Amino acid sequence: MEDPLTSYGLKASVVIAGFAGGVLRALSHQNYTFREAVASPVCGALAAGYLTSPLVHYLNAIHFPLPPDDGTNVTIHAGAFLVGICAMWISDAIFELISRWIKKQ
Repeated sequence: MEDPLTSYGLKASVVIAGFAGGVLRALSHQNYTFREAVASPVCGALAAGYLTSPLVHYLNAIHFPLPPDDGTNVTIHAGAFLVGICAMWISDAIFELISRWIKKQ
């Protein structure tokens, strides 16, 4: 049976790793809101699903020292987790800019 995410260009294990990064980001924030509790994992999963492969490809292209590929995809999963966390920092900044812009209106 084919993974349903494959048709969208996503790997389930990468999406799960990004989701976990988003959960960690939401829970590590001191005063997290309901929006953050929902948006963090979703944004982390989507960002990891689409940005992890280009990130790992770029790191390989600049000869960044990565663990050897032994078939476990540890590099991709670790990268997905980090992308999931970092995506929320970026989305926090974007949400803050949007809310300030709306308040000005």
